[in-house]
Amino acid sequence: MKALHVITGLGVGGAEQQLRLLLRHLAAECDVVALTNPGPVAAGLAADGVRVVHLGMGGNRDIGALPRLTRLIRVGRYDLVHTHLYRACLYGRLAARIAGVRAVVATEHSIGDTLLEGRPLTPGVRALYLAGERLGRATVAVSPTVAERLRHWGVPAPRIHVIPNGIDAPRFRFDPVRRKEARTFHGLPEDAYVVGGVGRLAPGKRFDLLVRALARLPGDVRLLLVGGGPEEAALRRLALTLGVADRVVLAGERPALSGPGDDAPDLVALLSAMDVLASPSAQESFGLAVVEALAAGLPVLYARCPAVEDLPPDAVPGARRVTGDAEAYARELLRLRAAGPGERTAPQALHRYDIACTARQLMDLYTAAVSGSTLEVSSS
Repeated sequence: MKALHVITGLGVGGAEQQLRLLLRHLAAECDVVALTNPGPVAAGLAADGVRVVHLGMGGNRDIGALPRLTRLIRVGRYDLVHTHLYRACLYGRLAARIAGVRAVVATEHSIGDTLLEGRPLTPGVRALYLAGERLGRATVAVSPTVAERLRHWGVPAPRIHVIPNGIDAPRFRFDPVRRKEARTFHGLPEDAYVVGGVGRLAPGKRFDLLVRALARLPGDVRLLLVGGGPEEAALRRLALTLGVADRVVLAGERPALSGPGDDAPDLVALLSAMDVLASPSAQESFGLAVVEALAAGLPVLYARCPAVEDLPPDAVPGARRVTGDAEAYARELLRLRAAGPGERTAPQALHRYDIACTARQLMDLYTAAVSGSTLEVSSS
């Protein structure tokens, strides 16, 4: 089977890194098209031997991208087109249908209660989404929570298939050597208590709450934020205002799968360097950073994480939901610090999010979409 993945961009983000990991496990010949911003994940895909095409789209209204994408799909003779993220879903579904490909699958990576990929869920955004969704054969929700949101929007239930994001859990296993190396690289003392945050530095992630919590914590506590985005300058200013700038490390965008020639600590090493991960975002579709942190054996504080909430009660004892402000996070962090370090082992429940299982379920969906049969996926 020959499949084309169409994604809005290939910067370091959850959906983008998930695509790269997935392509290592899918039993299909896959190419990738990035509408814009090929980014570092594109280099990583190319290093993996995946053909990546940058469409050069100038913006949301660059209609000229549609015929370019249509030609690419037609010339490539793809059996199936799989789209990722809002803009790519709109253009990719339409181009696939014009090119004569009816087997079109989309993955919904980032839909919140009131936000879609950080943009407000206005009536116009919703109308465009639903119009484009009807051009495909199936929509993949990365969690039951997302599936429920899609049904609430008006997507017919039979078109929605829950296939969770996957991780390569053994890659995230705690490594004391990499912990020391990552701390040395970023100037973090060996005896510091390091609170971590992973994700795009955008308002919806609420990392400012962690900076405010840090100001309430003892001087040996450090904050290590991994990610890039528009809030970086504001977070630096806040840390300076609160007098904690020397205790905050902004590591930038760090993929779990490093690209060629990249010597800085990757996400796996940075998770080893942390003592706890805090995820204050109140609108998550899955919570990939939380799952990766749990795979690294870290205790986790989170505001919302469908990946944890969809598991049986007490399946992940190291994860604790926190509702409230910076003071609430500061209290929980003090409690964890006083309890001392536990064993850095991953909970067994994470086998549900094994990337090989995710790839098998997607291949079942691909096969059904191409054959035109009833779309069912395995639950194993």
